[in-house]
Amino acid sequence: MKLIRLKYTAFIVIVIIAMAGCKKEKLSPIPQASLSDAVAFGTPERIAQQVYGIYSACKSGQFLGGRALVYEDVRGEDWLNITGNGVTALGVWNYSVISTDNQVENMWAAGFAAINRANVVIEGIDANASVISTTLASQYKGEARFCRALCNFYIASLYGRRPYNADAGASPGLPLRLTANKSSSGAALSRSTMAETYNQILDDLNYAETNLPLRYTSGDTNVVRAHRNTAIALKTRVLLHMARYADVITEGNKLVPAAAPFAATSGVLHNLNSNFVNVFRSPYTALESIFSFPMNNNNSPGTQNGLALYHNAEFGLNSTGILGDVNWKATDVRKTLVTATQRYTKFNDDLNNWVPILRYSEVLLNLAEALARQASGVDARALAILNAIRQRSDATTTFAPATKPELIDLILNERRIELLGEGFRSLDIMRQNIPFPAKSTLAAVPPTSLAYVWPIPTTEILYNSAMVQNQ
Repeated sequence: MKLIRLKYTAFIVIVIIAMAGCKKEKLSPIPQASLSDAVAFGTPERIAQQVYGIYSACKSGQFLGGRALVYEDVRGEDWLNITGNGVTALGVWNYSVISTDNQVENMWAAGFAAINRANVVIEGIDANASVISTTLASQYKGEARFCRALCNFYIASLYGRRPYNADAGASPGLPLRLTANKSSSGAALSRSTMAETYNQILDDLNYAETNLPLRYTSGDTNVVRAHRNTAIALKTRVLLHMARYADVITEGNKLVPAAAPFAATSGVLHNLNSNFVNVFRSPYTALESIFSFPMNNNNSPGTQNGLALYHNAEFGLNSTGILGDVNWKATDVRKTLVTATQRYTKFNDDLNNWVPILRYSEVLLNLAEALARQASGVDARALAILNAIRQRSDATTTFAPATKPELIDLILNERRIELLGEGFRSLDIMRQNIPFPAKSTLAAVPPTSLAYVWPIPTTEILYNSAMVQNQ
């Protein structure tokens, strides 16, 4: 059973209480009869099911189970639309979405449904404090707050009026919903600034880091549920988007040693898998995978939501984008995933792939970029990290940049190759506050253009009297 699309933020909790949660192993919702708040949190087992249900809400195919990552990718210049299908991100690709588009409406609704579910769980645990131990309650709330932070980050990346780095977060961000909506009385909420939005994300992640376990006993669980290193990994991304490079280094150092071999030494012992392709093939539990949303044929992202559909059919790689980079050699394992028709097969099954949200290679690249930007010259550790990632897939290349700007450019290009198809290109363009480059017949989109971000959905404007449109 999936979360249905919701038009009214105030009514989200009705669906939430009617859905009991999901299996720990695959985070699949288990249909049950409607439960009151008291009953839903009345036993340890029911509380656990409610926590699993937060992950289930986050992995909606309209949100982090598929489309959110696709949207963030295809807005960039590395992909060309092939089919002209308006249902599958054509308007996202050509920057023509409007406030009434289903894509704009559905992603907002799914994201805030997941946030509200997290808030319901936090309040339900606090209201039933005697049911589970204080330590377990704090862990569960850490998982809820990690998920809330993750959702707010992705929603803000598209709907915030300007990226944080454009004006140090002064522009309008999101309505920060930190309490559960159980009636229409909670619908009206004004927008916080992007700075306030990002600070709340960091506050949630700091709480999560402190209260999440170092690891779980099951290997699957260490990928599909948040643990301490999961929160740290996401912090490196958020801080990079705030240009807080010294803080990225501080957080990155918790997971990355000073010298090769680069592998985490506490908690889950993340490292670069020796085989890049295997990270994206069953059983999906390589130590490189920090956090993923599991999908299978019985618990899929839904029709026209899965990553493989977009990369293998709806879109093809642009020969003048990263595919044409002279440093991306044909012998690179990652390039062997490109077909003769310029489709990308990183994800080889539309319904059966786990959706990667956080990987150790991203953390390494986040740290390398921060080190490179903070240094006065060519930072040796940043360069070593860059070469470790490249040589995992292409042993014939060793980078030796002569200047700091050259090193930063190499790191940014390596992100485009290593993280291709995982929803990063738009994020990386916007955090630099640079134009979306021209592609095909489309002109570049400057940061000052309204098309640079998405409009607030019409239904949110209608039912939240305090909301204002991007303008």
